[in-house]
Amino acid sequence: MQTRRFFATAARWGLFVSLLLAYVLSFPGAARAAAPADVPAPAVNVERVEDAEGGKVYQISASGTVTAPQAVAWEVLTDYAHLADFVPDLKSARVLSRDGTRIIVEQQGATRFLFFNRYIRLRVQVHEQAPDRIDVSLIDGDMKVYRCRWQLVPSSGGGTTVLYQATLEPKFHVPRIIGTSLVRRDITAMMAAVFLRMETQAAAR
Repeated sequence: MQTRRFFATAARWGLFVSLLLAYVLSFPGAARAAAPADVPAPAVNVERVEDAEGGKVYQISASGTVTAPQAVAWEVLTDYAHLADFVPDLKSARVLSRDGTRIIVEQQGATRFLFFNRYIRLRVQVHEQAPDRIDVSLIDGDMKVYRCRWQLVPSSGGGTTVLYQATLEPKFHVPRIIGTSLVRRDITAMMAAVFLRMETQAAAR
């Protein structure tokens, strides 16, 4: 009897995990990550690692090369008031203050898991180092850890290689078994949207 219960429970758990993974892979956000043929697909790597204090964080690196020149790529990334126009699931972004190259930005967005939306609010400090580097650090909000860096490297032919690195950990619970897949999905969609905006804006010049 105990053996049958064990296998029945294992089967239900296996089905549950399979459904979760299938949902993550088929979610509309993943479809948004598929950019048009003339826009590069981002290379994205996400790892769950231990930080210096012994906690677990998501370590992210992403990159891609666009035909847009560095100046246009910079304009797209630093146009904070219009980020919500093209970044998936970012509902609003507004500049609260500006002091030279340091800007305080408030962002509100959402991430989706199964049938639930989790709304996220962040207040961050942005340090611009024109023309090729932007550092973002957390002031407060729904993350325990949030820091990222954008770098823009001129490439041959007048294009730009866009590099993104981030370390993050939400305050809310994310199921460990699919957490990395969820983060990869969202980062891939974000990078694809950023690349598309850069290419579109460059083509309009």
